[in-house]
Amino acid sequence: MGRLRTISSCWSPSWRSGCWGRRWSSATGSIDLAPPWRRVTLREAIRERTGIDVVEHPSREALAAAMGGEPDPAEGWGKLVDGLLSKAVEPELLQPTFVVDYPVELSPFAKAHRSEPGLVERWEAFVGGIEIANSFSELNDPDEQRRRFEQQAAELARGDEEAQPYDEAFVEALEHGMPPTGGVGLGIDRLAMMLTGARTLREVVLFPAMRS
Repeated sequence: MGRLRTISSCWSPSWRSGCWGRRWSSATGSIDLAPPWRRVTLREAIRERTGIDVVEHPSREALAAAMGGEPDPAEGWGKLVDGLLSKAVEPELLQPTFVVDYPVELSPFAKAHRSEPGLVERWEAFVGGIEIANSFSELNDPDEQRRRFEQQAAELARGDEEAQPYDEAFVEALEHGMPPTGGVGLGIDRLAMMLTGARTLREVVLFPAMRS
């Protein structure tokens, strides 16, 4: 696909505020979409940007101390890791990058990594400082899924509103059997925004009712 010229416009969809211009101005001037895209583990990506090795801080208290503050009561270890990724790493991933090997705490529906304990088989793709794709192998073990839901229930009780609620019907469906499954969600709207130089996601949404 060659090179995509950088965009010097501001954008602020509902889940993020800020100006791309500030980030693009410090970049090399273009995004190279030619393969191969860089691959980096989530652990290494965070360590590169912050100097923090999340594996060496396995509790929320230890990780919060390494981050230089007290954890919010609603934030478990996984939430803190996700915060490091979204705030310190993601905005700096201007060139196309696959971030792989996520902690199980961040992926309650993903299958366990076949060779790395504590991780799951999941990757996300980033371009221009935003996530454009998310993919993982679907967990199809009902006993493990029940354990994951129990873990998420504890996070909900802590106050994490983004944790997954317990879904017994889903576990029962898995007990009937589900074949090996995987998938990828690609943010076509975000990709189109970059390719067209649009200022906001609303400018590339097809349906007018979604523009307001």
